[in-house]
Amino acid sequence: MSETPPNTLQYRFDGPEDAPVLILGPSLGTTWHMWDRQVPELAKQWRVFRFDLPGHGGAPAHPAGSVAELSARLLATLDALGVQRFGYAGCALGGAIGIELALRHPARLASLAVVAASPRFGTADEFRQRGVVVRTNGLDPIARTAPDRWFTGGFAAAQPAITEWAVQMVRTTDPGCYIAACEALASFDVRPELGRVGVPTLVLVGSDDQVTGPAEARTLVAGIPDARLAVVPGASHLVPVEQPAAVTDLLVHHFSTAWQQPYDTGQTALPGMPAVPVPAAPPQPAPVAEIAPAVVPAQPAGQPDRYQNGLKVRREVLGDAHVDRVLAEADEFSGDFQEFVTRYAWGEVWDRPGLDRRTRSCITLTALVAGGHLQELAFHTRAALRNGLTPDEIKEVLLQAAVYCGVPAANSAFRVAQQVIREETTPGE
Repeated sequence: MSETPPNTLQYRFDGPEDAPVLILGPSLGTTWHMWDRQVPELAKQWRVFRFDLPGHGGAPAHPAGSVAELSARLLATLDALGVQRFGYAGCALGGAIGIELALRHPARLASLAVVAASPRFGTADEFRQRGVVVRTNGLDPIARTAPDRWFTGGFAAAQPAITEWAVQMVRTTDPGCYIAACEALASFDVRPELGRVGVPTLVLVGSDDQVTGPAEARTLVAGIPDARLAVVPGASHLVPVEQPAAVTDLLVHHFSTAWQQPYDTGQTALPGMPAVPVPAAPPQPAPVAEIAPAVVPAQPAGQPDRYQNGLKVRREVLGDAHVDRVLAEADEFSGDFQEFVTRYAWGEVWDRPGLDRRTRSCITLTALVAGGHLQELAFHTRAALRNGLTPDEIKEVLLQAAVYCGVPAANSAFRVAQQVIREETTPGE
């Protein structure tokens, strides 16, 4: 195992030292062991490089809040090892890293496979809400529900050892790094850029994936010029674990036939590593591959940069659902006001560098208590949780406000904030 400075990633190698390098990227909440069942076959032809996300699998807890930053850390790790050109396969968040590499560093990438991935993962609200839940309750609620998201019901019931392994992977992840990874997924959206992916790409998805399913996969295939779609039957989100033989066959075929030359293998000694612990799974059926078109949603016409920047900040702080509702309700009478608020309050004041968003949330909560603006206090309490304040810190802000704004005002504020915190921090079913 490598020593990992803050700008690099924990990694391991398998396979011949003189073979071309093939990178396998993990999904959120997993470790490199999610690829254990693929490595024996892949390592016959490639120098397989696996890495852990920050704070996952015992890796140092240096949070990275964007896919671009995770990609930069991966490249810094590879640069230190002398690996210049490589193939890449990644699952979910790992797939997003692969797309980012294809877009920003195309000269480094020989071929790409993305598994259970999407050009945009759900909504930003969903992932920022998950961060609020983890910050308040820890990772145990997320860990206990991981098998429901990752596996089909039949597989989870038949493979209790793998199910428990999945729970423990999430449970032992560093919460701060998990929250940062949620933020990375919340801000990832490459839908307008897919046409610039210039390497042969395999898009692989489980037929029963309820997280990033076949619809998202078809959007990738429609947008990437040289992409093929493989739908694996009887698999959910963590398809390399649930259907290992099918995924292995698809990866071997793709990287054997679609590898763009030339490549630079790099030369690195194999670090000593313990035996891989993924429990055994029964033989799996062969995959079904298909080519399918899809329509990439059209993007709205551009607004002035300050407005667009304000809209981005407003969505990040208040959430897509709130902003969409407010803008949808705007009409000819109130539209100019909403444009003004977005451009000035969010595009200029909230985005100034002098204070971080946690501090701005504290100030905003206090000002709203003083003014008695309880409706705005409700959605800014949600914003404060998204900006990283804990319920205890919000309580302290309101206690401080009680001294200077008056007990009656604080009494009403506590009642509103308490309800919002209960709603936002209660783990979903």
